[in-house]
Amino acid sequence: MTDILRHPRLQLRFLYLAVFTGGMTTLAVELSAARLLGNVYGTSNMVWANIIGLILIYLTIGYFIGGKLADRFPYPRTFYQVVAWAAFFSGLVPLFARPILRAAATAVQDFNAAGTVGSFISVLVLFAVPITLLGCISPFAIRLALADVDRAGNVSGRMYAISTLGSIIGNFAPVLILIPQVGTARTFLIFAGLLLAVGLGGLALHDRRAALKLAWMPLVLLVLAILLLRGPLRPPPSGMTQLYEDESPYNLVQVVEDEQGYRYLLLNEGQGIHSQWHPTEIYYARTWGMFLAGPYFNAPPYSPDRMERIAIIGLAAGTIARQHDAIYPGLPMDGIEIDPGIVEAGRQTMGMTMPNLNVIIEDGRYALGRLEHDYTMIGIDAYRVPYVPWHLTTVEFFQEVRDHLTDDGVVIINVGHTRTDRRLIEAMGRTLLDVFPTVHTIDVPGSYNTILVVTRQPTESGNLQANLDALPADVHPVLREALQTAVSGLRPTVISDLRFTDDHAPVEAIVDSMVIEFVLEGGINELTD
Repeated sequence: MTDILRHPRLQLRFLYLAVFTGGMTTLAVELSAARLLGNVYGTSNMVWANIIGLILIYLTIGYFIGGKLADRFPYPRTFYQVVAWAAFFSGLVPLFARPILRAAATAVQDFNAAGTVGSFISVLVLFAVPITLLGCISPFAIRLALADVDRAGNVSGRMYAISTLGSIIGNFAPVLILIPQVGTARTFLIFAGLLLAVGLGGLALHDRRAALKLAWMPLVLLVLAILLLRGPLRPPPSGMTQLYEDESPYNLVQVVEDEQGYRYLLLNEGQGIHSQWHPTEIYYARTWGMFLAGPYFNAPPYSPDRMERIAIIGLAAGTIARQHDAIYPGLPMDGIEIDPGIVEAGRQTMGMTMPNLNVIIEDGRYALGRLEHDYTMIGIDAYRVPYVPWHLTTVEFFQEVRDHLTDDGVVIINVGHTRTDRRLIEAMGRTLLDVFPTVHTIDVPGSYNTILVVTRQPTESGNLQANLDALPADVHPVLREALQTAVSGLRPTVISDLRFTDDHAPVEAIVDSMVIEFVLEGGINELTD
């Protein structure tokens, strides 16, 4: 039996397995790191840039150290010890990060900038050791497999091909399968466990005693996981009760309830309220009500019975749909939402069960292109600074939107701004005027949200007041209140010289600079929505 275990071909195959599993774990850790941090800090470009940049630095150091270590200690025993320790420290990351992230979540909720930044840096530092050790694996393996200098190119090419193949699996498996099924922390532990099994198994091939000395590693990870992976990752805001939590392919989805029975949909860092629900109320004096006002920019008198069908891109948990269903009973609605986890939360906890709501779980632009209906209103509530999908901001996209409107159809878009920076709104206005004749601007009171209403026919802002005055006496009171709020929030439409196209849409650059400026000016302390 010992002779079989020491067979050179078996040892080489185990070396390939180690490289494959190391490459898979490296990518899985990187993607899981983004989700781990995204649950508290969001998934903006700045978060991704920090994660990818530091991981590349750690890998660079690992490649250098791995090559040096392999030349100094070119022994399989040393190699598999490195693999085992890389796996062990990878498994520790989510366990030690969890209490730090809980503290960070509280800091984010309390707008404690120092605590937020400090926690972010602390978590990133946790990745230094495991990623550096993972970076050691490929150069060390090449050194062990290289028996003939004349075959150096073939050996190194094969090793990197095997590592990359593992990386492909590590890229897709966490996002598409594991994180939605078992969560981010357990995804870390699964990949760490696989790599640890390979490391200890390879070590046992060459030195059973050395492998037994490290047999405590999986036990320690198991005990720590049982002790530390309890409770929600992000605690509910003060005074609220958590009703729902799930990690979807895109977000950490939470639904919380306050003492008055209002429920709120929170995503990732929890700084935005993406939907709201109450068993007896449908109007909340927030941005969603402004979507009711859009069609009434058409020439007066605009009758409510002219509403035929609407589409909502960025359905979330259905607040806009619920309001429209209450005012226009039975109105056909197509709601597009990319995240199935949000849809499930809406159905389970926020009353998104209207029979006249057709829910489509797809990307907004792709789904719109496949719809066959024309719409009286198309609402776009898919922008949330710093998460603005650029492909939903371009001239070409709005040309597609226009083609799905009735002759008196309108487009209503929720766009963010800061106290001093309205560049995103102004660029959106310029872009929309390339496609539509008129853009109206409404600032939502008490928020950093602006609603842009775009009409297919040329219209005037005064039409809104005229239609408000002409509303029938028996109209739903929420519709009247929404139009009154919209009239009070009307602002002149200001545009810039920048237009967004599929070829050039620097949305991320604008949004990132807005966020940085907002934080530096202390605006985070003023957030109320």
